[in-house]
Amino acid sequence: MNHPPHPDGDSPRDLVGIGIGPSNLSLAALAHPLAELDAVFYEQRPTFDWHPGLLIDGATIQVPFLADLVTLADPASPWSFLNYLKTRERLFPFYFAERFHIHRAEYDAYCRWVAENLPGLRFHHQVDAVRFNPERDVFEVDYTQLDNDGEAEALGRTTTKNIVLGIGTEPYVPEPLKPLADAPGVPVLHAADYRDHREALLKAEHVTVIGSGQSGAEIFLDLLRNRPPGREKLHWMGRSSAFAPMEYSKLGLEHFTPDYTRYFHALTEPVRDGLVASQWQLHKAIDAGTIAAIHDELYRRTLHGGWPDTVLTPGVHVRTAGRIATTKVELHLEHLQQGTRSRLTTDAVVLATGYRERPLGRLLAALDPYLRRDSSERPRVDEQFRLVLDPSVSGAGCSIYVQNAERHTHGVGAPDLGLAAWRSATILNTLTGKEPYPLPTRTAFTTFGLEQRQPQIPPARQPRALTPLADGI
Repeated sequence: MNHPPHPDGDSPRDLVGIGIGPSNLSLAALAHPLAELDAVFYEQRPTFDWHPGLLIDGATIQVPFLADLVTLADPASPWSFLNYLKTRERLFPFYFAERFHIHRAEYDAYCRWVAENLPGLRFHHQVDAVRFNPERDVFEVDYTQLDNDGEAEALGRTTTKNIVLGIGTEPYVPEPLKPLADAPGVPVLHAADYRDHREALLKAEHVTVIGSGQSGAEIFLDLLRNRPPGREKLHWMGRSSAFAPMEYSKLGLEHFTPDYTRYFHALTEPVRDGLVASQWQLHKAIDAGTIAAIHDELYRRTLHGGWPDTVLTPGVHVRTAGRIATTKVELHLEHLQQGTRSRLTTDAVVLATGYRERPLGRLLAALDPYLRRDSSERPRVDEQFRLVLDPSVSGAGCSIYVQNAERHTHGVGAPDLGLAAWRSATILNTLTGKEPYPLPTRTAFTTFGLEQRQPQIPPARQPRALTPLADGI
């Protein structure tokens, strides 16, 4: 099927967002009061959906409630978490609950409230391709409108001067386990699907959880609490050398400030790569409260003598894996420090192995000649979160921004919810040239580096006047 020509003549949009996760939802919420900005956001899913498989009862997000979609850029925004509570007549219960870290399910409900009430969001819209039109100096965005069954219903095209990619991450499955995870009927699943399979996992005789981060800890704790004492039959393992607590000291948290982000961006590529690998405890470890809860539960099960039937082994790598008969899985393990090997037979495996950034290649294939890359062939991203493009594109006033796809250039704070509002405000300030959201010049007590760097303020440019557009469906 060919996409129809854009029906709006010479009136490109100011901004097209691709993907509606927390990052682009934050951008859409902060863009909403900017009346002169013509923006639309596309998402192929039918509704907002934030890691539904990990909405485990009692699990909390690891940032304070102030790290909502807008507050750290605009505390007076109507799209704040506190205003969400007000509309639900829940401000007083929240006040007395004294919760600084809210439940993950509550954060999801808050984002859904924003997504259901914010205009300019187009769910059931799958973006198929993005290309640059040098004759008109605009990006062309082709999309497919989907019906309720996810089938193609209509095709459309819109043009825009700016694009922001917020396509998020996807579950990561280690290579040795991919064949089993992809095979139908095999009890090997990613943590992203945990809730859908929870009842079956509770009934399985023996369950192995792989992954020593927060999701692995939460899943192990949930299974432990719901299996009979003395018959837990749980094995929890991970590659890291310890089930380590998240770095959550006040000065340690300053790695998630704009100050550190600017410092990190100015470092050389090899230094940045080494830092990201070494800072795993800032973002891949376990909340200390969750560790305490696991120990408390294990200890409680020793009160009447004996030890719970659980094995917790850090520093373990899965070399290979295969099926035994029709219902069991055999894992071939190697201890990274001892250099020893063994086998483990289990009835089900949960892969709490995290998420990886979705590759941009398929979506931006037509733009590949315009993209500038680093020595590892990753897209270069400037300080304002723009992909570095050929001057023939950037010089025409066209930009592509990225959200949560810039860890290699902006550091561990890239996926952190606490920096979402600041990053969205930075993008909008750059795009409009008017600084609708004044941002602080200093955000940390720590001085990162000997040379002090101030935020780069892009040259101001006047956005065009608002022109109502159709979508070309």
